[in-house]
Amino acid sequence: EASKIASEPTPKRPNILDSLKLDQAISLAKKKVKEGDPGEAKRIYQDILWKFPKNKRASDGLKVLAGKSVGKSSKAEDAQNDELQSLIDLYNNGQLALVVEQAQILTKQYPKAFDVWNLMGISAAQIGQLDQAIFAFRKVLAIKPNVAEAFNNIGNALKEQGKLEEAIEAYNKALAIKPNYADAYYNMGDALKEQGKLEEAIGAYNKALAIKPDHAVAYNNMGIILKDQGKLEEAIEAYSKALSLKPDYADAYYNMGIVLKDQGKLEEAIEFYNKALAIKPDCADAYNNMGIVLKDQGKLEKAIEAYSKALSLKPDYAEAYSNMGNALKDQGKPEEAIGAYNKAIAIKPDYADAYYNMGNDLKDQGKLEEAIEAYNKALAIKPDCADALRNMSFTLLNSGRIKEGLEKYECRWKTIQNLDKERQFSKPMWDGKEILQGKKVLLWCEQGVGDTINWSSRLPLIASLAEHCILECPEKLVPLIARSFPYIEVKPEDRGNDQQRNDFDYHLPLGSLYHRFVPEIMKGSKSDAFLLPDPDRIKFWTKRLRLLGQGPYVGVSWKSANMSPMRLPNYAPLADWSPIFTIPGVIFINLQYTDFTDDLTEIQNKFGVTVNNFDDLNHYDDLDDVAALCAALDVVVS
Repeated sequence: EASKIASEPTPKRPNILDSLKLDQAISLAKKKVKEGDPGEAKRIYQDILWKFPKNKRASDGLKVLAGKSVGKSSKAEDAQNDELQSLIDLYNNGQLALVVEQAQILTKQYPKAFDVWNLMGISAAQIGQLDQAIFAFRKVLAIKPNVAEAFNNIGNALKEQGKLEEAIEAYNKALAIKPNYADAYYNMGDALKEQGKLEEAIGAYNKALAIKPDHAVAYNNMGIILKDQGKLEEAIEAYSKALSLKPDYADAYYNMGIVLKDQGKLEEAIEFYNKALAIKPDCADAYNNMGIVLKDQGKLEKAIEAYSKALSLKPDYAEAYSNMGNALKDQGKPEEAIGAYNKAIAIKPDYADAYYNMGNDLKDQGKLEEAIEAYNKALAIKPDCADALRNMSFTLLNSGRIKEGLEKYECRWKTIQNLDKERQFSKPMWDGKEILQGKKVLLWCEQGVGDTINWSSRLPLIASLAEHCILECPEKLVPLIARSFPYIEVKPEDRGNDQQRNDFDYHLPLGSLYHRFVPEIMKGSKSDAFLLPDPDRIKFWTKRLRLLGQGPYVGVSWKSANMSPMRLPNYAPLADWSPIFTIPGVIFINLQYTDFTDDLTEIQNKFGVTVNNFDDLNHYDDLDDVAALCAALDVVVS
């Protein structure tokens, strides 16, 4: 570990302007020349130029002392130069509002003072006085019409005002004057990005980079667009180029973390967020996004710690409060989660996502009416929030409002997780109203095996209306479904030729089957058992079970293949199975279809019970045989 050696600062000598005004200092320098002390005069002129590098009277004085000739200037020019230098001094000291104020006074005295107008525009833009900035830059152009930088600056101000078309027009004017103006192309790329014209934006960034290959910010912003387009590898390449040009570029590290998260590379994402924070320790966004990754990993305490750090840096960070609420909810602290959501909403009353997250929490607590109210608030702010509509549909269904719930569920195709699941056919979707007599209908599955089996219970309703029904489902379900519904053509799912298909008149996703038959469902008639396992395989399993003893034979299944934090509450831990596994005289049969080997050992060690597993049965893929085994059992508990 190297020690840091402190050094004493170099003493600063007094400047003549610490005690005299500018005009007094100029007069003193001239007096020293007349008194025969050119060295002191030179020191005074140098002091003046230290504070006012463009002061013409001081620079001319030095030239005279060096024996050089100087052009004559009027007192008015000298005064204007001095006042401009004073403005520059104010600007360099960060007193931007004062620059604008003083410049407004000076331009009344010097209406064609190009540099004053320009400095006014630059300062006004930086403090958000955008109309004043545009006005000043237009004055600059009235004095010198071909200043490309002025058009570029006008474009930036217009972009900040959301006037994107006018901004792009200004950038084009800048480029007409100065075709190799990299910053104008870059700024145009930003404006096009905000318009959603992503390919055009990338084109503009590429033009900026062709002129200025070391433009790291252009690579960074191009990476953002590529990420938004789902081109994650190309986005990473763009961020890598930005970092090769600017290794201390915190924003590029941060953005790279976002892409890596989207790729599921969570540890790498955290690494890049940490790199961003090493350069920019006050980056609250990096802590917030790190919290999201940690939550996805199930590291809830660390996630909450990251959100807390974000909030310590940015106390009004509504998004961090909302995300903390999600982590608290997953920890099983629903009331604390509600408190976090309320803090987010207090900071940002139009925060639709916080209302949506609150709705999810209330729904899981069984507070269905309050959940619906929260979802409605989210939708009042963000009417196209498909996730809120979908989750409200579940809440409505759970509260007995079947028709309304099924109607809301039709929004599911607009949710992010379903965008790539909807199939696109040239034939129309059946709306439930068109007569199906003499027509062929294609029914297609959209979710997992369990949902497909569930929805299949209503296949007889649509089959009774159409001339012919085709059902496409996972291949491992085909034998069981085909036997159960012999009047329906059951085929493995094939999405390869959807647009060209002509073997049906209408199509319908299985998840919409209930919605199309609401009146029949609302009658309350329950479906009879509708799956028909292979009778020969039922006999086979019945005989095989008897080899284990007299029974009863009880099948058990205790978890899903997807044990995400959201789903964990649906599954009892093995320790909670004690009331089942301690029942004497029972022969238990394994129906768990994944990751069960260690669990079977744990059950044996904890309860002294053997759960019999048939190693030759493929629980995951041979569903027809699993159904036959289930039918041979006396009871199934899951």
